[in-house]
Amino acid sequence: MEKKADIGLMGLAVMGQNLVLNMNDKGFTVAVFNRTVSKVDEFLADAAKGRPTILGARSIPEFVSLLERPRRIMLMVKAGSAVDEFIELLLPHLEPGDLIIDGGNSHFPDTIRRTKYLAEKGFLYVGTGVSGGEEGARTGPAMMPGGNPKAWPLVKKIFQAICAKTPEGEPCCDWIGEDGAGHYVKMVHNGIEYGDMQLICEAYDLMSRLLKMKAPAMHKVFAQWMKGDLNSYLIEITRDILAVKDEDKKPLVDKILDTAGQKGTGKWTVISSVDMGIPITLMGEAVYSRCLSALKEERVAASKVLKGVQPKKFTGETEKFIEDIRLALLASKIVSYAQGYMLMREAAKEYKWNLNYGGIALVWRGGCIIRSVFLGRIKDAFTKNKKLNNLLLDDYFCKVLKKCEPSWRRVVAAAVQNGIPMPAFSTALAFYDGYRSERLPANLLQAQRDYFGAHTYERVDKSRGKFFHTNWTGTGGNVSASTYTV
Repeated sequence: MEKKADIGLMGLAVMGQNLVLNMNDKGFTVAVFNRTVSKVDEFLADAAKGRPTILGARSIPEFVSLLERPRRIMLMVKAGSAVDEFIELLLPHLEPGDLIIDGGNSHFPDTIRRTKYLAEKGFLYVGTGVSGGEEGARTGPAMMPGGNPKAWPLVKKIFQAICAKTPEGEPCCDWIGEDGAGHYVKMVHNGIEYGDMQLICEAYDLMSRLLKMKAPAMHKVFAQWMKGDLNSYLIEITRDILAVKDEDKKPLVDKILDTAGQKGTGKWTVISSVDMGIPITLMGEAVYSRCLSALKEERVAASKVLKGVQPKKFTGETEKFIEDIRLALLASKIVSYAQGYMLMREAAKEYKWNLNYGGIALVWRGGCIIRSVFLGRIKDAFTKNKKLNNLLLDDYFCKVLKKCEPSWRRVVAAAVQNGIPMPAFSTALAFYDGYRSERLPANLLQAQRDYFGAHTYERVDKSRGKFFHTNWTGTGGNVSASTYTV
């Protein structure tokens, strides 16, 4: 009898095709289906040619019939309504205990809803974040599965076989948590990715506009940074980008229009942080920086009116200032990850997820876009102290921040004095200063709120949880508004 498929995959765009080939390379028989059926034939005749253990199906009933029980079906389709549509198309052909996996960038509330919906019908559901892009899907991505815990034993062997491995051989895939936890962690990963990219762009901008460095010189700087604690995929690709020349032998990067796009996961991260009251200020600035970049025509017009401060001729030691930029980048990166972990910790409380924070850092060590040697330090921090409230309080990161702080301040000050926008560097430093401040001016803010809205306040000379109202004008009365925190 012909062997049935270990897993089926629906959706043969580039990511789907590459995951199929990856699974097949690892010894798994894979059934494939695509709504546009001609893509199945094209895939089998091209990328999957000569692979008898990739089985093509031309209909959903045929696709399901090719699968071993319990059936494992991975959807690689566009996030949103398409996922729900495919689920409904599949359900009439499945049996209780079968598993549907969503490998797209779905919004985590959808994954929470789908996990519950399918569990009520007797089916298993997994929402897994897959990071690493097309290359990662083919050679080894980072994977962040969450959903119905009963599903993990059904996919663990396959997922951990196809994912990236750390230098120590550990798989960059582990069970993240219940219902939407996997997609939530992937969302935060993407938010950190936004922050990392913006920080690198600001370092590039400062070298370009203040130090007047050209792309080849900056290429050498990023190549040097790859040898130290900034070693990461994003530093690596920045190094490579700065070396690429156009047909006229001039740097290609200089010819790219300065307007950035985004697909929404960074925005989702910021919205979630606002909902839960967690200040992921750096990721927020990274999202808004992309929005500002999109206002190209407005910025061009404004540049002709709002002259402001222009970069002065740099008179310091170039090599020393480049080192300042490196240290400022490192310190800001620490703040970005600290904020990301603050958000995940709060989400775990909100949604009752049991997240393994050190394990998440391990999953991110390889395959994903934010992979870096830096993540090993984060894993160490949570291994040493599983109840660590904030990465900034870990002994190692405390020492690094202390070393970086003078450079950090010099870089932000130089940018401000020369009119060069550094929103991510600046907000990272502001968060650091705010987080380490025993007293902030929110006492005045609360007085203002109580003055105009009778919102009450707490007192430093009374126990927490007791609220007071003052009739500030003598005419406002003594009735206070209800006290609540958003």
